[in-house]
Amino acid sequence: MTWSATLDYGRKTKNVDIRPGPLRPANIIRNKFPTYKNGSNGIVIKLADGPEVPALKEAVAKETADLLDRRQRLSVRELAMKFEKGLNTATLLSKEVKWRQVALLERDILLKNLKSVLESLRGRVTGKTKDEIEESISMVEILAVQLSKREAELLEQKTEVTKLAKSLKLASEDAKRIVEEERANAHTEVESAKSAVQRVQDALQEHEKISEKTGKQDLEELKKEVRVARRIKMLHCPSKAMDLENEIKTLRKTFTDKSADCVNLLKELELHKRRKGNDIPVFDLEGLQCLGSILRIVSQNGAAIDISNISVQWFRIHPKESNKEIISGATRLVYAPEPQDVGRYVQAEISLGNETAIAKTAGLVDPDAGLVEYVETLVRKPETEFNVVVLQLNGIDQPKESVHVLNVGRLRMRLCKGKAVVAKEFYSSSMQLCGVRGGGEAASQAMFWRPRSDLSLALAFETARERNTAIMLARRFAIDCNIILAGPGDKTPW
Repeated sequence: MTWSATLDYGRKTKNVDIRPGPLRPANIIRNKFPTYKNGSNGIVIKLADGPEVPALKEAVAKETADLLDRRQRLSVRELAMKFEKGLNTATLLSKEVKWRQVALLERDILLKNLKSVLESLRGRVTGKTKDEIEESISMVEILAVQLSKREAELLEQKTEVTKLAKSLKLASEDAKRIVEEERANAHTEVESAKSAVQRVQDALQEHEKISEKTGKQDLEELKKEVRVARRIKMLHCPSKAMDLENEIKTLRKTFTDKSADCVNLLKELELHKRRKGNDIPVFDLEGLQCLGSILRIVSQNGAAIDISNISVQWFRIHPKESNKEIISGATRLVYAPEPQDVGRYVQAEISLGNETAIAKTAGLVDPDAGLVEYVETLVRKPETEFNVVVLQLNGIDQPKESVHVLNVGRLRMRLCKGKAVVAKEFYSSSMQLCGVRGGGEAASQAMFWRPRSDLSLALAFETARERNTAIMLARRFAIDCNIILAGPGDKTPW
């Protein structure tokens, strides 16, 4: 028997003749087993030196990890496709395991045949050749042991691949079921959306029809009104509204004239009564009898009044009770009515030695037009600011160049100059607030404020309306706190 080829399995060779023999020692520790082929003249052993193929278990684990990693980023349909792909991969791997198992069986048969041939050769040769054959037989036995181990590993991998294939199959079925459920839900939602769109379209069409009908009706009514207006214009006939408006204007003018005549007659009657009764000089009040004006005591004969010989005291009189209420501090020839005087008579008593003259308003003090509505608007705000000038501080005159800010709030009043706070007090029973009663040309724009017992201020506003607004607003907020703000000496309900 001749050997067709021999291969060196890891043995080092030198420049010496190699004696031909049946086999050479092989390197058993390799990643792959050699393949065996039957030649025409004997058995040829050839080592497969191709590229290493990764283990089946690692490939399956890598594919599974990749599927789990991308599961959260895939849609339901893509997830189902991935599960199907994994199932196909597991099937292919299972087939590959079967093929490898068949190859191992074939190799086991080849090893048995090889061992039997070597056993037969061992009985025919002697000497060194017999030793080499025995060494080859031991190598074949070692290969058989390794093949058995490899077969056990393949069986274990086959079991794992089978489990993985089952789990992937179940996952694929679940994914298909989820896809079907999502498809059914989507179909239901699409149908509901279509029905909703149809309802909206029907409602829009109905609304358009109604709008067209109402638009036509409005257009017809407008046309009728235009025709009537043109006819009235052509006939030069004023409308009823114009007639009523002209009539109201005429009545208002007549009422104003009659009221003025009535006031003048009352004054003349009062003068005649005083002249018949005594010889005391007669005085009268000059000025508008309304809030925001100034009342001035004047003599009827036009003579100048000597202040040194007379004393003046102003009173407010209730129209129903007819009781006099002294206005503390109002002792000058000039007095500016304040909000508390609205709806009452204002009377001045002029003392001339042992005799006393009286000057009284012909009617009740009228309110400022629109002031009450304006104050009601400001009440809705948490606080209101007014620009003022401090005239007096604790009775001492102050320079009038600097402008302060008076803040009237719901719970307190504050006077500031820039960031500096001059006075800041909550509403209390010790606080006093009224108009300035000391006279002067600016009396209608000045206010007296006593926040506490050791501080009193005389403040001048930009207009008389702002002064009356501040007084009314502060008293309104104080009433909400169960406190009544009044001037010095004024009577309060409690």
